[in-house]
Amino acid sequence: MTHRTGTREEWLAARLDLLEAEKELTRKSDELARRRQELPWVRIDKQYRFDTDGGSASLASLFQGRSQLLVYHFMFGPDYKAGCPSCSAIADGFNGIVVHLENHDVAFSAVSRAPLATLQAYKRRMGWTFPWASSLGSDFNFDFNVSLTEEQQREGAAEYNYRRESAWAESGIGDSLTKGGEGPVAEIAATTGTDVATYTRERPGMSAFVLEDGVVYHAYSTYARGLDGLWGMYQWLDRAPLGRNENGIWWRRHDEYDKRRAISRGGSPQ
Repeated sequence: MTHRTGTREEWLAARLDLLEAEKELTRKSDELARRRQELPWVRIDKQYRFDTDGGSASLASLFQGRSQLLVYHFMFGPDYKAGCPSCSAIADGFNGIVVHLENHDVAFSAVSRAPLATLQAYKRRMGWTFPWASSLGSDFNFDFNVSLTEEQQREGAAEYNYRRESAWAESGIGDSLTKGGEGPVAEIAATTGTDVATYTRERPGMSAFVLEDGVVYHAYSTYARGLDGLWGMYQWLDRAPLGRNENGIWWRRHDEYDKRRAISRGGSPQ
């Protein structure tokens, strides 16, 4: 590709103009954060149970004595052979943040429907140490719209990202998520050892909860591209000269890259 070049003076003028736009975006981001925190809290009375490294736990137990809990809804269904590679790319950034969150009165846990032993084995493979609970047998994932049943999928009775999805397309899954099940979604499904329909019965998301006077409240949830800010690699790529520079699904689980993929376009190994 070709790109415009210029003098240092031209670059500085353009950079200062961009700086104003970046500052405005920062101010808007601060305002959005404030509005998130002003959302009304919704009391949770259902008694969810989770399997954790420490045994069976309630939702309140996941707070580990803290007043706030952040949950990442990791796509790893009971029929998956491996975790979703996209969720895995996001989760690579979790280890480093957990200790800081925990020392700021915020607990963290990933939650998936795969059995705990399966999650533990995958954590060992990935070298992760962050808390990860199994919600298998619980309504938790379904109530927070990150899992759906075959019937919901078939009849178009599922809601994701605050929208009702259409029923199965001819290829077997709602067009609104998978564009007919072709291309990248099918590729990703194959890496989890499932087909498109099975793979997309799990969805990514994050939810925030508050514990006050022994009562758990739901404060916030976001899904789909609302998770972009949690992808550490994207925050860096958005500042790289060529940006995200994406052509289909390029990322892998971190132990699946080979040396050829680590070499930049047009570069050579050192």
